[in-house]
Amino acid sequence: MEFVKPQPTGKGPEAWFNGDVWFDVIHAGQEPSRIRANMVRFAPGARTAWHHHAVGQTLHVVAGVALIGTRDGTVLEAHPGETVTCPPGEEHWHGATEGRFMQHLALWDGTAPDDDRPETTWLEHITDAQYGAPHTQGR
Repeated sequence: MEFVKPQPTGKGPEAWFNGDVWFDVIHAGQEPSRIRANMVRFAPGARTAWHHHAVGQTLHVVAGVALIGTRDGTVLEAHPGETVTCPPGEEHWHGATEGRFMQHLALWDGTAPDDDRPETTWLEHITDAQYGAPHTQGR
């Protein structure tokens, strides 16, 4: 057993996020584990660009209200204690509502060493219309 030395908080790059986003790497697994875990904090109105994960992603909301959108126009609203899974290859985005900070635990698997796919593929930024689309509670 060992304590893992924490890394400094990172600022989310503009290529991947609209608005201010910070993340703390909790775990970046090394073989044989490939699990990744980040605690991510979104300022009000901040959100990711469209993206997808080769092996999927799980989001567990810790504080605030998360919006999670898919290409079919669905925007789910998730509250603290709720968990949303995004299957492998599903293009999606997630972020905070306009008026509140949001924090979630993001979990995903890295790809195997013999897998040429990137674990995360980043795409274009979402539009204001996509962000502002009506949303439904996931409960």
